[in-house]
Amino acid sequence: LRVFYSCSFQSLMGQYFGRMLSLMNNKELPARIRFLLQDTMELRENNWIPRKAFIDNGPKTIHQIRQEAVKDLGVFIPAPMSHGMRMEFFLEGPFMPNRMKLDRETLGGLAEMFGQMPGGGIGTGPGVIQDRYSPTMGRHRSNPLFNGHSGHSAPPPQSQFDMGAKSFVKSNQVQNQHFHNQNHLAQQQSQSKDLAPRFSKKGQLTADEISLRPAQSFQLVPKLQPQSPAMIPPSAQPPRTQTPPLGQPPQLGLKTNPPPIQEKPQKISKKPPPTKEELMKMTETIMADYLNTKSLADAAGGVRDMKAPKHFLPEMLSKMMVCSLDRPDEDREHVSTLIHALRADGLITAENFMQAFLSVLDQCPKIEVDTPLVKSYLAQFAARAVMGELVNMAELAHPLENGTHFPLFLLCLQQMAKLKDREWLTDLFQHSKVNMQKMLPEIDQNKDRMLEILEGKGLSFLFPLLKLEKELLKQIKADPSPQSIYKWIKDNISPRLHTDKGFVNILMTSFLQYISLELSVAEGDDQLSTPSKEQLEQERLLLLAFKPVMQKFLHDHTQLQVGALYALQVHCNASGFPKGMLLRYFVNFYDMEIIEEEAFLAWKEDITQEFPGKGKALFQVNQWLTWLETAEEEESEDDAD
Repeated sequence: LRVFYSCSFQSLMGQYFGRMLSLMNNKELPARIRFLLQDTMELRENNWIPRKAFIDNGPKTIHQIRQEAVKDLGVFIPAPMSHGMRMEFFLEGPFMPNRMKLDRETLGGLAEMFGQMPGGGIGTGPGVIQDRYSPTMGRHRSNPLFNGHSGHSAPPPQSQFDMGAKSFVKSNQVQNQHFHNQNHLAQQQSQSKDLAPRFSKKGQLTADEISLRPAQSFQLVPKLQPQSPAMIPPSAQPPRTQTPPLGQPPQLGLKTNPPPIQEKPQKISKKPPPTKEELMKMTETIMADYLNTKSLADAAGGVRDMKAPKHFLPEMLSKMMVCSLDRPDEDREHVSTLIHALRADGLITAENFMQAFLSVLDQCPKIEVDTPLVKSYLAQFAARAVMGELVNMAELAHPLENGTHFPLFLLCLQQMAKLKDREWLTDLFQHSKVNMQKMLPEIDQNKDRMLEILEGKGLSFLFPLLKLEKELLKQIKADPSPQSIYKWIKDNISPRLHTDKGFVNILMTSFLQYISLELSVAEGDDQLSTPSKEQLEQERLLLLAFKPVMQKFLHDHTQLQVGALYALQVHCNASGFPKGMLLRYFVNFYDMEIIEEEAFLAWKEDITQEFPGKGKALFQVNQWLTWLETAEEEESEDDAD
């Protein structure tokens, strides 16, 4: 068991770290997260032993630094001594190898330079000890013992950064000459043939040759111990063809010939982008020429040459529409054509058009003073935009919900019906899933008021079923004969809606409501649960009268028959499910062959929650449905025999 859990744990950990590896290589994550993951992966590869940098990351004492120098660099750094001792004891004494004994004059003015710079030593990083005993000894140049004098040293500068360039070069040259005169013999001894080639150069290093930026090939040797030229990295070796002769001060990797500074070519002043006022004037000019010449190519080319920024495009389109509001319908049509051409060229977007359209709507109170029909004209632009598929119906309707700019949306629908046809608009509106009630003011958001407003605007054809629901019951009351009912439906309802579930639902609901009224029983009345024999007979006769109309629309349409049963379910639910009512209708529909067996069984198995009362309905008719299913199976077996 222990082995099983161990293998399982290792497998899971492998999956975890595999996932961490994929995340570590995902450049979409922040660099900080990826490096944290990389540290975790490396820590696991190192058997969870932290790196030395994480173990010893606290402050170190000077004693620890000296011990590490002896261990890692091979250099012994004694404790601080009095100012009376000469520093040559460390530079030329027994603690330094012969090949590493560098004379102060060998460093020349560079020692002075690095002594004045912050940090004191040459370079930073591993192998560089920035202490008071650094080979440069720059910070002790002011010490008279270091220079071999007893008390004639100049006072140090007040600050490391107060010395100017001229004084720096001058002092550097003076000290170089002074060291040359005092230590000529030591210079000859230190610059022997054992000295590495890169530390020798003939002549004196001048101030013009000093560059404060280290050369790319400058590398510090980690350990101060004798090395053969072959062990020196290639980047630290000077080119063989340019090896300076012995006797010259070392360069220490500094650039001696800095490249000449190349002056950058003067930038060509670009023409500033046009201002908003200039863009507006250019738009007005383009529109004036376009409305006079009707040259679509010239207008589109002018807009393209404007190179207007994206944030100006809605204002440009607003200006185009405003320029044509007081002109004939033909000019507004041409402007719509231009807008569609700009959209086809990719110069504008549907969002730009909607922003411009709403911007002009906000200006309507001012524009209506001179142009009272401004909303009708804007409706033309919106209608052509929808017809040209620049925007869709839902995009146009969304900012106009809850009666915003009412009745602009209805005006847009009127223009679409006028410019195209009713059937196209009806299909487009139904597929858009726009809720017409939400497009009305909040006080008018009900079916009766909506139908009244739509009839006033000539748009009631958009909701034929709503008109059917309101008018069919009136028509049945006026003339309940099947011929009259069928003729009215044929004249007022489009044939393509005859197979619509909503149409069947309204048709069945109207018949059931009429039967209840004829039985003189209101919804919720106790007589519904205990009808008399006369009422039951009258109910059956009315169903027989409406049978031809029901069969006309339900025959051979199982799904429509299921919809008719759901209409009956909702009607009984509204009446409180009187005892025996649903079962009577089920039996009558079955006996009169209005609804077939497959529809009853499909209704039983359907689990939709769209219509209320399904549970109570099943409770009342479940036993009859079981009998129906058994009888159907027996008939199937008899037919097979």
